[in-house]
Amino acid sequence: MQNGRMFDWNDLKAFLAVARGGSTLAAAKALGINQTTVARRIEALEVALALKLFERGQAGSRLTEAGQTLIVEAEAVERATEGFGHQAKALQRGMSGTLRVTVNETLANTFLASALADFRRLYPDIRLEMLITDAFLDLSKGEADIAIRGTGLPSLPDSDLISRKLTDIEWGIYCSRDYAIQHGVPTTIEDLNDHLLIGGDTHLGRLPPLQWMLEQAPRGRVHTLSNSLSNLLVSVKAGLGIAPLPHLNAAQDPDLLMCIELPHIPSLVFTLWRPDMKDVPRVRAFIDFLTPHFAGARRALEEKGRLMQEEARRAVAEARAQAEV
Repeated sequence: MQNGRMFDWNDLKAFLAVARGGSTLAAAKALGINQTTVARRIEALEVALALKLFERGQAGSRLTEAGQTLIVEAEAVERATEGFGHQAKALQRGMSGTLRVTVNETLANTFLASALADFRRLYPDIRLEMLITDAFLDLSKGEADIAIRGTGLPSLPDSDLISRKLTDIEWGIYCSRDYAIQHGVPTTIEDLNDHLLIGGDTHLGRLPPLQWMLEQAPRGRVHTLSNSLSNLLVSVKAGLGIAPLPHLNAAQDPDLLMCIELPHIPSLVFTLWRPDMKDVPRVRAFIDFLTPHFAGARRALEEKGRLMQEEARRAVAEARAQAEV
């Protein structure tokens, strides 16, 4: 550290809060302290590191290149710090028992697979039962203890359940590389009327991005329906048509190409649990564990997806140029 000065964990908390909130004001509200204190902690951290972490402007605070690099390490410190606290609480309360978690296959593979080993290390006496399904299990009837869901309606159909937001999910209209080379890439919503579309069936058809696509392109040819998000992604990869997919999954697939960025449609990942379970130690431990994990995983996936999509666009452009020769 510069001049031998050390920073403390509160400096890193301010750093993370400004990065996530986009401004010192948003960070102050999230941390429950005043804006001046946040700014002072950021300044102290930058002095200690001898690095500029944010570009500041009227629109807020944006991470510099150094800040983007260090945010990953700061999130690792956050997880380690919270893990230390979780482990201490587990030892205090003798945490054990079975926890049944229902989640769809897409979220399980994207977010949870990398998290379960860490959770098991922190809480070795909690037995996790993962119920992988696209169906909405009924928590009120005890079909699961916790649900992790991605949708735009967190209050329905479980209005009596407690929910916590984990992360936002942005969607885009995707096709396969082969489809793009053979049929071209739609660049506007109106263009979708001239393409093959893949729709959703049963509960999947009620997701806002799929409803929006079909409303905006009523003349599009819907020849395939899917009731599974993971199958929807596979169907697009197979060249069966075009469909909306979550960026966190589709953007990092080398066989998929984003055609159109959807306008912001309310869609998020959140946890649900029954009110009578809120004070059960293993339930609380799992819920508190997920929040920082999802934040870190989302950031890493977004960066990987950006690079993958740049490469995919170049490959499609080159292939179409060669086909025209």
